[in-house]
Parts: sequence; C-alpha cells; structure tokens
Amino acid sequence: MPNFFIDRPIFAWVIALFMLVIGAACITQLPVTQYPNVAPPQVTVSFNYPGASAQVLDESVISIIENELNGLEGMIYMESESQASGEASIIVTFAAGTDGDLARVDVMNRLSRVNSRLPQTVIQQGIRVEETRSNVLMIVALSSKDGRLDEATLGDYIARNVLPELQRVKGVGEAKLFGSELAMRVWLDTDRMLGFGITPDDVNAALRAQNAQIAAGSLGARPNLDNQTISASVQVQGQLINTDQFAQVLLRANPDGSRVVLGDVARIELGAQSHFITAKHNGEPVGVMQIQLGPTGNAIETAAALRERMDQLAAFFPAGVSYAVPYDSSLFVESSISKVTQTLLEAVGLVFLVMLLFLQNIRYTLIPTLVVPVALMGTVAVLYAIGFSINALTMFAMVMAIGILVDDAIMVVENVERLIATEHLSPRDATIKAMGQITGAVIGITVVLVSVFVPMALFGGAVGAIYRQFSVTMVVAMLFSAFLALSLTPALCASLLKPQAVEHGDNKRGLFGLFNRLFNRTARGYDRAVNRVTRRSLRRLGLYAGLILVVVFLFVRLPTGFLPSEDQGLIFNIMLLPPGASANRSEALGDRVTEYFMAQDEVSHVVTLTGFSVFGAGQNVVHSFVDLKHWGQREGPEHSADAIVRRAAAEFSTWNEALAIPLNLPPILELGNASGFSLRLLDRGGQGHAALA
Repeated sequence: MPNFFIDRPIFAWVIALFMLVIGAACITQLPVTQYPNVAPPQVTVSFNYPGASAQVLDESVISIIENELNGLEGMIYMESESQASGEASIIVTFAAGTDGDLARVDVMNRLSRVNSRLPQTVIQQGIRVEETRSNVLMIVALSSKDGRLDEATLGDYIARNVLPELQRVKGVGEAKLFGSELAMRVWLDTDRMLGFGITPDDVNAALRAQNAQIAAGSLGARPNLDNQTISASVQVQGQLINTDQFAQVLLRANPDGSRVVLGDVARIELGAQSHFITAKHNGEPVGVMQIQLGPTGNAIETAAALRERMDQLAAFFPAGVSYAVPYDSSLFVESSISKVTQTLLEAVGLVFLVMLLFLQNIRYTLIPTLVVPVALMGTVAVLYAIGFSINALTMFAMVMAIGILVDDAIMVVENVERLIATEHLSPRDATIKAMGQITGAVIGITVVLVSVFVPMALFGGAVGAIYRQFSVTMVVAMLFSAFLALSLTPALCASLLKPQAVEHGDNKRGLFGLFNRLFNRTARGYDRAVNRVTRRSLRRLGLYAGLILVVVFLFVRLPTGFLPSEDQGLIFNIMLLPPGASANRSEALGDRVTEYFMAQDEVSHVVTLTGFSVFGAGQNVVHSFVDLKHWGQREGPEHSADAIVRRAAAEFSTWNEALAIPLNLPPILELGNASGFSLRLLDRGGQGHAALA
C-alpha cells in the first residue's frame, strides 16, 4: 500500500482533504455535552387526582398501574411517589441500551388496558407518559418590576406566550412551568348553599350543562331549497368567558318565578389554577420556567438559541415585565470543553516544538504535524456516524491520542531521514526502502495499542457508557494514524523532502548544535548509569519490588468514586419543615434562605420554589437554586461550591425551623440529584408507612 501512494501523492492528498472536509462538516453537527448519556432510560407516568390523599392515590391508581406495568420488556425496576396535593408519578427504569421511544410506547400500551379501572377524574385530568431526562439546561424567570402583574398572571402569560415558543427551539427536550396558569375560581359559601338546599353536585351539574361548547350547525347548507342563495354558520356563545357570566349560571328556577344563580352561593374570581408551588427570584415573586436539553441537543447552541429567542420575545412583553436567566448549565459545559480544546491546541503546539527540536528540520517536522488534524477530523466524522457527542471524555481521548498520532508518522520520517543521510538516497528511493522496513512495525504497534483500548468499550452499565466513547475515540484515532502513516506520510516524504543529506551530530552550530551536544552527553551518562545498574541486578530488582508494594499499599487506601465532584456553578438547598407546616411558614423560611445566600459574595442569583423539591413536593418543602458567580470571579478553594455548601450547612444547622440539605450538583445529573448513594427502605411485610417510620 505505501508504494501505491508514493507513486500517486495527489491521491493521498485528496483522501486527506476529503477527511478534513467531512470532519469539519460533522463537527458542527455533533451535540456538545459535558458527559455522554450514561443513565438508563426512564419513562415517567404522571397524573393528578384533585382532592385525593397520598394513600388514596396509592390504593386506587398507583397500585393498579404498577401491577399492569410489571414485567415490561427491559424493565429493571419502578418506583412511585404520591403527593398530598393529589399529584403522583411512577418512574419506570429500563436497562441501558433500551430504546426510550419504544419503551414509552410499551408503557402507553399497558396503560390502555387499565383505563377503565381508574377513577374517572384521573382520566379527565389526563395521564402523561414521558421519557424523562434530569438534565436541566436553563432556568428562566419572568418578573414584573412595577408589581402590576402578580405571580399567577405571569405564569399564565408564560404558559400561553413563552413556553410554546421555547419548545420549538432546536435542541429543547422539555420546557416546564413552575407555577400556575389563570383559572376561574368558584369559592362556594356552604352556609348559603345549605339555606337554598343546593349541593356541590348541583353546582357541578349546572356548570357542565351551561358552560359547554356547542356545535350549532349552519343555515342554508345542503340539502336546501333550489332558490337558496345565502348560507351562514350559526354561532352561539357556549363557554363562559368572565366572572359576570359565571355568576349568572342558573342553579334553580322556582315556581314563583324566582331563581337561584351561582353568584348567590359563591364568590367567583379569576385566580391561580393552583397555589401549590410559588416561585421567587432573589426574593421577588416571578414566573419560572425549567428547560431541559433533548437527547441529541447541543447544549451550547441550544442555550444560545434560547437566549436569542427570549430577546425576541422580550420586545412583546407587557409593560414592566423582564426576564432573567438565573441558571445556565451550558456555561459550565462551554468552559469545560474550551479548557479541553485549549489543552488540545497546547498539546499540538508542544508536539510540534519537540519534533522540531529533535528533527531540526522544518520539512521533517511539518509532515507529522499535518497528520494530526487529518486524523482528528477523520475521528470526528466517525463519532458523528455512530451517534457520539463532543464531551469531556472524547476530547480527553483526542488529547491523549495526539502523541500516538505523531508516533507513526515520526517513525516513517525518521527512517526516511536516516536513509537519506547515511545511504545518500533520493527522497523517493529512501521512502520506498524505509516503508519496506517499517510497514510491519506500524501495523504491529497499532494492533497492540488497539487491543489495549478495545476491552474498555465492552464494559456494561454506566461505567461502560462513560468509557465506551473514550475507548472508541482512541481506537479510531489510532487506526487513522496507522492508515495515514502508510498513505499520506510516505507520499509527503517522497514529494516534500530534499535529496541532500542532513547534517548530524555535534557539528551543527547554534541552538540545535548546543542541544545535540547536551543530549549526546546526557545519553552517554544514562548509558553508564544503566551499565552500573545491570551489574547489581538483584539489588535493583529488590528496590523495584519495594516500589511496587508501596504503590499497591497506597492504591488500596485511595478513596474510590464514580466521578470526581466538580464546581458547576450551581448548588441546591432543600429545607424540610415538620409535617403539617403551612405554605406560609415555608415561604417565610424560603425568604430567609434567599437573604442568607444573597449576602454571600459568591452568589449571583437565588430562585426559591415553595412546595417543590427534588426529594418530593408538599407545603412543608422549600427548594432553592443558588447560582454562583463565574469561576473567574471566585478563585480559590474557599470560594468553591463545596466550600459554600459546607458554610451553608453549618449556618442552617443552627436553625430550628427545618432540616436543611445543601448540595453540590453531582457530575452527572441523570444519575441522581446529589453525589453519593440513594437508599430505599422496602416494606416487605406490608406494614405500611407508619411501621417504617
């Protein structure tokens, strides 16, 4: 193969340029994430049963659905949560590698079998089946600076005008509102209802009958008279649109001509559909959106597109309304990738300088350097073809692969240079002879290196998902390195190198001559040291064995972990009040938490949600998203996320109102909301929650 490309150098150039163009095109299409998707797919079944307790939800809905879902193909386990607000969810976790879309279809098919056995209210409210991903990309908050719009009005504006726009942005997986839309609230006066002899069922029946959309038909439609010349659709107002119309809903008509309307027994107002979750940004009421990245989304591009879309929508916001982005995870992803990219460029530059220092000829140095971008772009094209992403692991693999990429090319160049200098051959003849000598060595080295990294791609579970992308990137880069060493590199050597011999050794002047003399002196000293060591081999082997024992001793005592904790610029803080605590107490505590964090120099934004947390929902929970300033503004370990978490834990431990749980984000959010372990206590005997407590 090398002789084929030596005789056809243009063809070798064409292949290299093709790899560069394809790789450059693919690199713009690859999703950019911090880590590859390592979490097993999960499907969430969520529903709402207004007025039902957690126990009623468990007995009348969850147990029925769980029995039907049990035994799904590929299912590992499932768990459910019932909230006092009537909301509940069942999370079904499938084995790694399961197609999430097919798993969701399987769950929906199983649900269709039990719809007739579920309460009618649950069916009317709707059952949602979604493939879930715990990868919050961005939190966006809308606020009314002049206070003219309350939280419910802001939430309604978001649900109608902002969320649909953001859901259409490329790369967005899900956009969720933390808050409530507006709804017509009917507050019944039980005393007046008792006096009139009216029950809540009477009110519901009247509302269903008199607040309905009616298809009234049309006039003049066929079949009609022969002389009919006009047709028109009949429009009637079926659904009521304001409080006055709802107040006139007829509940009873008496024989004496009097009547009882809804306004006689109820107070009617336009208010929040749900008061369960309230949101504040830096202590001010806001409407909050949580945006999650899609499975194939590019975090950096999606975040930029979201900000651009929000800027466009802001031009049409009501007077006094503005938006803020308290949290944007793409900033950490961008910072991580940019650091690795910087390391990659530094590695290329360092390799170039080292090769120039040793080869001491710009032509000999340029040939291995040209191989690096070609091999990397070819690797990028393969990553795109097999569905991988640009992440910290694939970029790290490319950094490691740079040394291997130039090794094969350097082997070819050095052998050609040796034959030109010692045997005074022309570049073409020297290249042909050199490739005949080292082709087997190039192939053998590549096979050995590939065999080292291939087993890493065969691991299962989350560990396999992490190491697979690293391993495949390394293997592909090494294969391209070997291919280029047998094609492009000999073609470049035959066409770019000059036929004259190269000056060697200590005869050179200047910097290179000085380096050669120092290097040769060091090499001779190393030679003498090795000779002395080999004379006392048993003593040296004993020392070597001692070093191995020390390494093993230290290795078994090193702490273990899945991935190291990182400062991602965001921390969670969960406050758990005693059971039965009202939302007013929780909201007051949330304001106190916000005040504490805003007093810290490292904090820029605090979004507090009352009634919601990653550990469950209820009036007695408060969840705070604490966004930290840019890493460049808080240098030093005392300003890191871990240090802020430790200080917060020490401060909150003195508060008697609630249990505080400040958390630094785990490296991979899909695997949990915090670092460490998540434990479940199973009630095998069916004794109930009270017995577990």
